[in-house]
Amino acid sequence: MKYILAHDLGTSGNKATLFSEDGQMIGSEVFSYDTHYFNGTWVEQEAEDWWNAVCHTSKSLIASTAINPADIGTVSFSGQMMGCLCVDKNGNPLRPSIIWADQRAIKQSIQIDNHISQWDFYNIVGHKNTPSYGIQKLMWVRDNEPDIYEQTYKTLNAKDFIVCRLTGKFYTEYSDGNSMDCLDLKNLKWSEEILKAANISIDKLPELKASTFVAGGVTEQAAKACGLAVGTPVVLGGGDGSVANVGAGSIAPGQTYCCMGTSAWITTTSDKPIFDEQMRTVTWAHVIPGLYAPNGTMQYAGGAYNWMKNTICQMECYDAKLNGTSPYEYMNAQIAESPVGANGIIFLPYMLGERAPRWDVDAKGAFIGLKPENTRGDILRSVLEGVTMNLSIILETLRSQIDIKELMILGGGAKGAVWRQMMADIYDAQITVPNLLEEAGSMGAAVTGGVGAGMYKDFTAIDKFLEINSVHEPNETNVNAYGPVKELFDECYFALKDVFKKM
Repeated sequence: MKYILAHDLGTSGNKATLFSEDGQMIGSEVFSYDTHYFNGTWVEQEAEDWWNAVCHTSKSLIASTAINPADIGTVSFSGQMMGCLCVDKNGNPLRPSIIWADQRAIKQSIQIDNHISQWDFYNIVGHKNTPSYGIQKLMWVRDNEPDIYEQTYKTLNAKDFIVCRLTGKFYTEYSDGNSMDCLDLKNLKWSEEILKAANISIDKLPELKASTFVAGGVTEQAAKACGLAVGTPVVLGGGDGSVANVGAGSIAPGQTYCCMGTSAWITTTSDKPIFDEQMRTVTWAHVIPGLYAPNGTMQYAGGAYNWMKNTICQMECYDAKLNGTSPYEYMNAQIAESPVGANGIIFLPYMLGERAPRWDVDAKGAFIGLKPENTRGDILRSVLEGVTMNLSIILETLRSQIDIKELMILGGGAKGAVWRQMMADIYDAQITVPNLLEEAGSMGAAVTGGVGAGMYKDFTAIDKFLEINSVHEPNETNVNAYGPVKELFDECYFALKDVFKKM
């Protein structure tokens, strides 16, 4: 029996998961690392912490499962994107990594704006020009730490650094290249136009390869550090958002998933980039060669549900603790008693501003339409409806160019049957729920690694990993009832848009 080791390098830590070749999860280990927040909008991590996490979880997982390291057929990755780690010719970090959440590169984003319009930029990369991405962060290093920039041999993201440590090779693949914000999305090469506008040398960027590319074998030095066998094939894998597409079974045009965590997103698969006239959505390079992953991410989804639990629902939390159950059980029971439209309450879920579909940093959360006859259940229901209606705008934007009739739901928000049925009704789509709600990244990395190492013929191998536990069909009556509610939701946001700027 051969095995696949998948590493998912997230913001809070690394999760190593071992799968058998037939898709069974054998074991999983997590190792946390620190994130450093300072200067208001600066966010950094130490790359050596990533490496230590990979070494610890690999060794621990091999020991706990008692497998022979030589039986691991490949190691592959899912990793946080939109970062900037400057390394020298030996692959050693020159400074901490400026990670995806960092927003310091405002001036650098403006520098690019002076040469390329947002619309033209969007049509090259599939993303807007903002301080969130890698090339703007590298520009900041150049402008503020010129000695570091001069010493920089390559700029890497998290998984690319680990691949370098394992093999000694400097590569990235198209999805993480896309997160640098300077990839020509249609031609899958570094954009000369954007690099010229940014005044960044192409030599500072790693060589682009497919996600299934085998970077090399684990070196003797790396094998001693992490416990893998010398020569184990190392497959590049992909950025976490794109890898999750594979883990959610979104491997052909129209196959779509919604991840409902603290933030939430809807991502589909297409055979060409989707460019929205209002630039509400973005398009990532898919880990499957020749495909793309159009996406829209909202800022605060499950986070709003959790906020509601911790503030409005302290009584439910007390009762749940007393009875050894979940407060969400009490909350969902009340939500189920409230009708479609929450008896006239509209909740705007913009408590941390908003990315897609609004792209409005000034937006705020709001309850609108409260009346004396409203119940606690109405208020609770309005929160879930507000989050879901915001996501439905993203979905409709994607539907304008691709046929989507079914969505797989992942993440913590997929646990409640009441919310899942609400999604089916608001999205007017079949909702499917897999057996593993939190493993899309790991499974996607495993399948990508298996394809790259020749263990699988193609990406349909994900069928070995995925099992559907439940299905929700849209209720036609509710679908029709939600039509005017969704229109009102949109009107409420635009009515308050200018007010939010004053708050």
